[in-house]
Amino acid sequence: MGRTGVASRGRGSAKRTERRPEAVELVQLLTPEGELKDHPDHAVELEPQELRDLYEDMVLARLVDAEGILLQRQGELGLWPSLLGQEAAQVGSGRALAPDDHAFPSYRDHGVALCRDMDPADLFALFRGVNNGGWDPAAHNFHLYTLVIGSQTLHATGYAMGLTKDGADSAVIVYFGDGATAQGDVSEAFNFAALHDAPVVFFCQNNQWAISEPTEKQTRVPLYRRAQGFGFPGVRVDGNDVLACLAVTRWALERARNGEGPTLIEAFTYRMGAHTTSDDPTRYRDAAELAEWSAKDPIARLKALLTDRGWADDAYFADVDDRCGRAARAVRERVRAMPDPEPGLMFRHIHADGHALVDEEHAQFTAYNAEFAASEGC
Repeated sequence: MGRTGVASRGRGSAKRTERRPEAVELVQLLTPEGELKDHPDHAVELEPQELRDLYEDMVLARLVDAEGILLQRQGELGLWPSLLGQEAAQVGSGRALAPDDHAFPSYRDHGVALCRDMDPADLFALFRGVNNGGWDPAAHNFHLYTLVIGSQTLHATGYAMGLTKDGADSAVIVYFGDGATAQGDVSEAFNFAALHDAPVVFFCQNNQWAISEPTEKQTRVPLYRRAQGFGFPGVRVDGNDVLACLAVTRWALERARNGEGPTLIEAFTYRMGAHTTSDDPTRYRDAAELAEWSAKDPIARLKALLTDRGWADDAYFADVDDRCGRAARAVRERVRAMPDPEPGLMFRHIHADGHALVDEEHAQFTAYNAEFAASEGC
């Protein structure tokens, strides 16, 4: 974390002092250069094929994500939140889940969705406005995207407490960003989970930007240390290291299944794209910072390991790009074949029994659309 200036409150003084950066422990198993490291508490042993599978997962996630950006720019989607740069955090944690575990996502966790064998077209349908995120959460134990910031932490905690009462031998993971930690919902979820030893893993993807607000304007301490105040462990992991994310999440999920309660994982990563396609990060973010983090690319570092160890060659990487590219383009064609969203759909499902004001606005909107369509016909 960068240093944060604190203004002196003394009378007549404009002096500013600097807080010293706190020592932060970071779990890292794969360096940006693609070199393996040992860690005393967290280790992972994978066969070459398992490493190649993780690589393919991340490439597919990135290419599907790129299609989301293009489709929005072409008017096929209303919005798209990109995961660019966060592939390792999502794939590493997603692949740590057991089939009976449950994932509660935020709204940019497309990589986790793919790890849970979700049909990516279901994700695109939500952002196209065709439905309200209408997939069956029980089909893949992957719950609905949550656009209300931080509220999914309460949903996940309650679900985890229910699993305990049912005697289920499974755990819950919930995803949220650094900005969500400023929401009261997250603190409430931490407290409930701690008090009830809920089998839940709080997975915070600290991509360092809550829209245009950097992390140092959101918190005075590293986020993983928030857990200490609630009485459970917190760990900061290199969020661009897929192996570290896998190892630490496996450990946290096992703690949860063993009745040892919650864990907070802070995946320290970087949002290389915009917050959403409606955002322009060049207005608030330094290009040098982006270049610095581009050198820590999660896919490039695993590719370097595979190449250095002789576990993959140029032909393999070209084949992965081709196969994943064709899969992503197939999703694009399916999205383009979807029906246009019904314009009046946004007025439905707001109130269970209807509401006079909403009905009035719906009628005005319908009349406006009819008038517009008539003028276009002329």
